[in-house]
Amino acid sequence: MKYFIFRNSTIEPLFNKEKALFSGYADISYMDSESECFIWFYVLPYKQCNQDLVKEIEDYYNKLLIVYNQIPKHKFLYVFTLLSPFYKEIVSGDFSIQKAIHQFNMDVVELSKKNNNIRIIDFSTFGNNYTSDQLIDWKYYFISQMPISPKLTNDFNSWFKNKVNEINLIRKKCLVLDLDNTLWGGILGEDGINGIQIGGDYPGNVFLEFQKALLELKRTGVILTVCSKNNEQDVIDVWEKNPFLLLRNKDFSAYRINWNNKVDNIKEIAQELNIGLDSIVFIDDNPVERELVRQLLPSVETPEFPAQVYSLPFFINTIIDKYFGIYNITAEDKVKTEQYVANKQRVNAKNAYSDLSDYIKSLEIEITLQDADSFNFSRIAQLTQKTNQFNLTTKRYVESEIIDLVKGGSKVNCISVKDKFGDSGITGVAIIKLDKTKKSAIIDSFLLSCRILGRGIEDAFILSLLSDLKSNGINTVYASYLSSPKNKQVSEFYEKVGFEKIEDNYENCSEKSYKLNLSQEKFEIKPYYNIIKS
Repeated sequence: MKYFIFRNSTIEPLFNKEKALFSGYADISYMDSESECFIWFYVLPYKQCNQDLVKEIEDYYNKLLIVYNQIPKHKFLYVFTLLSPFYKEIVSGDFSIQKAIHQFNMDVVELSKKNNNIRIIDFSTFGNNYTSDQLIDWKYYFISQMPISPKLTNDFNSWFKNKVNEINLIRKKCLVLDLDNTLWGGILGEDGINGIQIGGDYPGNVFLEFQKALLELKRTGVILTVCSKNNEQDVIDVWEKNPFLLLRNKDFSAYRINWNNKVDNIKEIAQELNIGLDSIVFIDDNPVERELVRQLLPSVETPEFPAQVYSLPFFINTIIDKYFGIYNITAEDKVKTEQYVANKQRVNAKNAYSDLSDYIKSLEIEITLQDADSFNFSRIAQLTQKTNQFNLTTKRYVESEIIDLVKGGSKVNCISVKDKFGDSGITGVAIIKLDKTKKSAIIDSFLLSCRILGRGIEDAFILSLLSDLKSNGINTVYASYLSSPKNKQVSEFYEKVGFEKIEDNYENCSEKSYKLNLSQEKFEIKPYYNIIKS
């Protein structure tokens, strides 16, 4: 079962699209230890006696500790925060319940800091969207002990899915942004550098706040790009000369500022960044441009832009919730823009060489091979979720599953890569399942971020792994390629590095199987790769 949910009320309708088992009401005596993940979801009951309710809240945390100590440490526990009561309190100056709720929520936060398998789901981000009359239907509460109105089931399902995606670090990669009447008020070509509306009074103050939110998204690893019908030099001038703009040239990893159609421009941006169109969210105030992109690039998310400028804060919050929310950020997320700028420098440098080997040698590439551990579990899981092009099997894992694999004896490695242009961070993953009795291994997953392709790093990585397996007594390695819509470029990878194809099964499941006898192989890595084993 996917989830086992500890609850104190009827919440089954809220999880009707999930595979879940439920405890009895306020019962912590049993749990299904085979469940993939556990949830603590207690909702405050209707009680007019504040003293009784405070005692109950205090008891929740004690029960939660008992539950947590029974859960395997490699499995997640999602803890919902508590909301204030749904009903009117008689003594408005009595804050004992609010204090108890705050204490419970803060205790849970502290617990999560000490235990990396606890994830907090802030229930207020759902509950605060509704009035008390919308949030609870008293008929269902008293008949079925249902604290959340069944009318909100679909809303809850969507909200919970987004929260789980945040926890599992699943989100879109890139924002493609229009400029006129999107990042600032007015039309640059007509109003001029100093005539556009940004900062100051309305509506410029709204656009300024919008840019602040976009800068914060960039800080968390979202790639910002521009696609605008404008004269490029006019935009460069406004970036350089308007003192009120927050977003400037350096904040964008790519841009297309011309009079070409935006569909072709978005395709070019995706190609330049080497990301899929399904990683992109397109924001434009023009309904004609939005509809064109929706029709011709359906995999690009194109939300409705608000009709009124003052709705931009609500709009960006919705965008964050739906596409870009994330539970925590990795070191790689923090420097995403710089990494794409460095990639541009690599491409420009490559043009100066006629021989690929000379170009790669000039990069001074350093590859650090690391075992999976608590410092990189989340990044490894993130890469399995996001990597499509150079991914031999396209298997997706969440952090708890990576931890399971390590505890189960699998060899899980990642590589961090840097060269003279910059540090690309952790950008490659290999998951290898070992059978030491038979002296064999199966490569379950092998993948590299698109940011480090074109430099032969994949060959150095796989050869390092095979060499290590051989030196640790493994004689035979099995591998497979599972075809997906985006990984055709790696369909011959295993043949290229010396594996023998032993089976083709394209008709049924688009799979090729391989075998390599390590005892007969010598693994020679090009000397210009500096391999560091950490």
